[in-house]
Amino acid sequence: MRPRPEPKILLDWLTAQLPNMLRTLKTFVCAESPSTEKAVADLCAQVIAAEWNKRGVAVELLEQKKRGAHLRITYAQGKTKSRSQLLVLGHYDTVYSSGALAKMPFRTAAGRVYGPGVFDMKAGIVQALFALDAIQRSSAVLAKKMVFLWTSDEEIGSESSRKLLEAEAKRSDAVFVLEPALGPKGLLKTMRKGVGEAEIIVRGRSSHAGLAPEKGVNAIHELALQIACAKKWNNLPRGVSVNVGLVTGGTRPNVIPDHARAVLDLRALRINDMRRIEKRLRGLRPILPGAKLAVRGGFNRAPLERKISAELFARAAVLAKGMGLTLGQGTAGGGSDGNLTAALGIPTLDGLGAVGDGAHSPGEYIVARSMPQRAALLAALLLQS
Repeated sequence: MRPRPEPKILLDWLTAQLPNMLRTLKTFVCAESPSTEKAVADLCAQVIAAEWNKRGVAVELLEQKKRGAHLRITYAQGKTKSRSQLLVLGHYDTVYSSGALAKMPFRTAAGRVYGPGVFDMKAGIVQALFALDAIQRSSAVLAKKMVFLWTSDEEIGSESSRKLLEAEAKRSDAVFVLEPALGPKGLLKTMRKGVGEAEIIVRGRSSHAGLAPEKGVNAIHELALQIACAKKWNNLPRGVSVNVGLVTGGTRPNVIPDHARAVLDLRALRINDMRRIEKRLRGLRPILPGAKLAVRGGFNRAPLERKISAELFARAAVLAKGMGLTLGQGTAGGGSDGNLTAALGIPTLDGLGAVGDGAHSPGEYIVARSMPQRAALLAALLLQS
């Protein structure tokens, strides 16, 4: 049995591959992939699939009715009989509409690489591709098969991919998420807030605001009282936030409004806090006589708590040290598909993707020299898991 290569050997080989990594990254970034444009996203999926096909792995394009195809890539050595698998998870869709390349073209400057989706998260897909190269080159005997899953709709809620990725996670011993790293130090994301969205809908009774105000039930007044209640649920030191981001209601100033609506952004760092917020939402009752109240929605991604990442992060930190690197951890305020796999109780390590900044902005970039380091870390984790 050939021993697993030392992490530093992986890093040295991958460092020499940086020019190839950047060429591949340019190919992926120049294949635009907006979440909501199926035909364009499908073309990007084919471009990515073509690169993985060169590695002699099983590549599946899982077609979707309304979204781009998801890609499932499986690598298992010929004699591997184990049912155990490791899941590498990410997405190729971006928040940028077709034509964004004209305004923010792929370019390199001062050690940085710019372009739509380069940070979130096409560089992560490239790093995983070259991590596989390093694994295949090592000829190490693998005890588990590896599944790489790249989805097309993470940026818009993972509606078409959620069942697929959860099914793969349930078959996996661990999940490695190639979402971007946190901050310039490349921290791994060992905690993520749970996220959700809720609506408070109020029905009142319209009336003339001057002639018969007593006959009306002001839906906006009722909604304002409910918003005041929800504001008290905020606890920023604990990572709990309830933000009223949209309010609508009424028709004219001289009419008592009979309808009003608020949309709330919900976030919590702990599962207990998430449940507490949802219980309070369901417990809201009308305050003004005659008002009617309905609450819809809630959390759609549970928090990724540190305990689900702790063991994997400790392993990653040791492997990074073997490469002469220092690895830190942090907390992300947004959610990812890693929240979904963690909610199933599967050990999940997030933020293994590119180091950079500016996600979802015209200045989005990655630090080029970090790509081999991140690829080597992923390869070492897959070989040691």
